[in-house]
Amino acid sequence: MRLRFLPDRTGEDLCRVAYAIPRKAGNAVVRNRIRRRTRAAVDQVAGEMAPGCYLISPSRDTIDMTFPDLTNSLRASLRSAGALQEAMQ
Repeated sequence: MRLRFLPDRTGEDLCRVAYAIPRKAGNAVVRNRIRRRTRAAVDQVAGEMAPGCYLISPSRDTIDMTFPDLTNSLRASLRSAGALQEAMQ
């Protein structure tokens, strides 16, 4: 999972999240399933995310991951981007 993060400097304390799922991930049904699973994982970790703009690009492997593995993968991506609340303090 790739993630890009732009910290919020306006003080609005909002998280804006966009998803980029490439066509090579599969047909529309597969891409929508990847998007839904990724959104659910983002909902799980939303309280830990630092305010800012996010672009999340999940891979095709997202479909085969268990949900806890997907959530852990997202947390690892957030941590490496410095986008977790604990990393910002």
